[in-house]
Amino acid sequence: METIEKKSEFTTRFSKWSGDESLVGYPFVENVHAPFAPVRRALPMLNLGLITSAGAYIDGTEAFDLESHGGDVSFREIPNEVEAGELKYCAKGYDDTAVRADRNAQIPVDRLLEYEHNAVIGSLNDVWWSLSSYIPDAAAVADELAPKLAERFERYEVQAALLVPASRLCHQTLGIVARELEMQGIPTIMISVDRAITDKVRPPRTAYYAGETGSVAGKPNWSQFQRRILDEALRWTETFDQPTSRKLVVELETAVEAARGER
Repeated sequence: METIEKKSEFTTRFSKWSGDESLVGYPFVENVHAPFAPVRRALPMLNLGLITSAGAYIDGTEAFDLESHGGDVSFREIPNEVEAGELKYCAKGYDDTAVRADRNAQIPVDRLLEYEHNAVIGSLNDVWWSLSSYIPDAAAVADELAPKLAERFERYEVQAALLVPASRLCHQTLGIVARELEMQGIPTIMISVDRAITDKVRPPRTAYYAGETGSVAGKPNWSQFQRRILDEALRWTETFDQPTSRKLVVELETAVEAARGER
């Protein structure tokens, strides 16, 4: 199985794309089949890896290149000990207001460390991976970025991955990465707020809801909402028995909570 089916067709169409930043005329990847890696450990026993594409980097280090036609396919490994105030963001295709107010809206490190402390997961890997929010060249993602990430996951003995896209285009990028990881035997779960794109790319496990780009892991400074999304999505990693996408049931509970002023 391939990370991008009919990749040569995508490459041809991409070469003709104007580069419009609003993605007008952009040739989104369309896959028919999806790989699938079974979960071999229960959540409280596994080492979880986090991949986000908010364009985060440590202040004082090299930023992502947002001007390249094909995008920047490098990544940053950021230790869990790095505080939110030490991060900067290269945001393109999404509004970074939410993640700057509360990084857990896009990078749920604090929530996942809580889960580690409470034995919901075995551990959060010592570093998390940050990708650019703007990588139009999907073929480069498949050929360069995704295999390198899979190698790092093997190096750290990561046993499952949570993927959180920031922009519309990120949904394609992380969908391709998820496919590669599962082809290498690492189960994934991807949170989506743009089902149309993820249904085209076909990451193996997708949990979607009617959220907003820029705060895909939950509204900023609303930890209960963030936990609700993560709880349901992570537990589905164990229960999915074939590639599929499933809607999170977070909206109704959140609306009731907000109406009661419980935030």
